[in-house]
Amino acid sequence: MKDCWIAPSILAADFARLGAEIETVLDAGADIIHFDVMDNHYVPNLTIGPMVCQAIRDYGIQAPIDVHLMVEPVDAMIEEFIKVGASYITFHPEASKHVDRSLEMIRSAGVKAGLVLNPATPVSVLEWVIDKLDMILVMSINPGFGGQKFIPSTHDKIRQIRQMIDARGLDTRLEVDGGVKIDNIAEIRASGADTFVAGSAIFGSSDYVATLKAMRAALKTV
Repeated sequence: MKDCWIAPSILAADFARLGAEIETVLDAGADIIHFDVMDNHYVPNLTIGPMVCQAIRDYGIQAPIDVHLMVEPVDAMIEEFIKVGASYITFHPEASKHVDRSLEMIRSAGVKAGLVLNPATPVSVLEWVIDKLDMILVMSINPGFGGQKFIPSTHDKIRQIRQMIDARGLDTRLEVDGGVKIDNIAEIRASGADTFVAGSAIFGSSDYVATLKAMRAALKTV
């Protein structure tokens, strides 16, 4: 499997000082920034949009930005986030009328593309497009709000997807989002994930360096 990446979700950051928060968490050892976009339509919450992503880039953040679109319809937002410097754009297949076309829109712009699977979304949705995916994001909670508990059945889904990726010899990252903490990150890694989104577990801690070190230490036990 790939080297592990830890992706702090800025949904849990202090938005009054967002640029500094991102800078601090990257200096503390984070690999990639997770950027949650919710539209109060596809999910019951409203968060941030492309202007905030542009502001992060303008602030000077050069690290990869992993944009998770929880919006419907999705294609217009894909276009906007391509313009403002997203490194990865992932979306939910239920939010696109033509999943293959939406993926091609991302990839043709030189941005890495991915699909997001909700807890009740079957793995079979990946079958015909998996070769076009740079990332597969498995939701281990129902999307819409941070701070929820990890759904245990997610482990089975992670293992199934890991088998699909490996059987095809693909270079696809396997990301997990929802309830990821120091005490369960090793188990999630053992199931086959290599990228770990953590919001409140990192930004809710008093010491980002210590929290990220503890997560890294747990991952090394696998």
